[in-house]
Amino acid sequence: MTKLPLFIVGLLFAAASFIPRTAAEIKSLTISDDNRPMILFEKFGFTQSGQVSVSVSSVSVTPSPSAPNPDPARLGFFLMSEESLLQVLLEIQQNPSFCVLDSPYVLHLFTFHELAASKYDHLYPVTSPNEYSLFFVNCVPETKVSMKVRTEMYNLDPNGSKDYLPAGSTRLPGLYLFFFLGYLAFLGVWGYACWINKRVVHRIHILMAALLLMKALNLICAAEDKHYVKVTGTPHGWDVLFYIFQFIRVVLLFTVIVLIGTGWSFLKPFLQEKEKNVLMIVVPLQVLANIASIVIGETGPFIKDWVTWNQIFLLVDIVCCCAILFPIVWSIRSLKETSKTDGKAARNLAKLTLFKQFYIVVIGYLYFTRIVVFALKTIAAYKYRWVSNAAEEIASLAFYMLMFYMFRPVEKNEYFVIDDEEEEAAELALKEDDFEL
Repeated sequence: MTKLPLFIVGLLFAAASFIPRTAAEIKSLTISDDNRPMILFEKFGFTQSGQVSVSVSSVSVTPSPSAPNPDPARLGFFLMSEESLLQVLLEIQQNPSFCVLDSPYVLHLFTFHELAASKYDHLYPVTSPNEYSLFFVNCVPETKVSMKVRTEMYNLDPNGSKDYLPAGSTRLPGLYLFFFLGYLAFLGVWGYACWINKRVVHRIHILMAALLLMKALNLICAAEDKHYVKVTGTPHGWDVLFYIFQFIRVVLLFTVIVLIGTGWSFLKPFLQEKEKNVLMIVVPLQVLANIASIVIGETGPFIKDWVTWNQIFLLVDIVCCCAILFPIVWSIRSLKETSKTDGKAARNLAKLTLFKQFYIVVIGYLYFTRIVVFALKTIAAYKYRWVSNAAEEIASLAFYMLMFYMFRPVEKNEYFVIDDEEEEAAELALKEDDFEL
């Protein structure tokens, strides 16, 4: 039997916790000459009426020189809950040559010994509600396996219909539809504000309206995507639209934050070279991040490079989050230097206050959506995984509302406020407050 290093199972389960939205819960996959000891296929939250269907065909096993006659009972499929992980890891630690198929802590499905004519098709009820991961294990060292695998995971509703969304995601269609209607109303209010203040509308306000439209379209596509997956197990093409609008929305969001941070269209009609360089870095990185997101969402953890694509996505996201903060810092420093020479203390104090508030809002948004939301996904019971999605959407809506309110088109925007009566007080405030971040 093969040696399964202790970190392999742990790494696979850690990777499973990063699984994002998936395109479908009915999956048809092809494994070709794969010698990995364990392959993670899917993670799914089952209720007391859960069922999993696994079909394999075109199975072929290429033996290794050290094992010319591999035992088919040492290759098979099983389900494992997260609670069982520690017990399995302990078994492997005590016996490195231990085969996970022999563990009493996993839900055994079938082995290749049960195959008939290289085919197998069976439906398994899940009587103990929990979140399970579907694994294939190869306990024969260096043996290569090729096969076609089709999996279906679903829960049965009280009326007997299939719900292909995990227990923690079944509310997502309604959740996304609710926020779609909220952003649609938001877009209407923003359009009205721009119309009644059209004399002070700048190009950035048009970009902000486009951002709201893309966010709304992204949400309605996410709602339709989840609805069709819930009912049929496949997205019926809505995942393609979701990825398109997701890509445009994310690029627009980072672009708008950078442009607002530089004061473009408000303070100056042009970008400096270093500010252009930030955009030239952020936009291509967002293209790469969205490609990684599509690969992660459309393939799943069974591909060999799945963990690598996850790492690329996380790294690019961190770089982009850091990059968009630089223009805001540059603007604050520039305004601080200007305030010492131009004699417009009240105006500069208002601008500095606004930019500092914007900097804090952006930091708070990035911290919440990257760290707090991840923590919620980690600690929440699998049935309440939708709460982290709701928290992320609430935080995003709050961020959009604050950003749009700060830089709304009004006749007396804080950028242009000049109160001569408070000029001396403003000069004193600028001297006392260095506006260091």
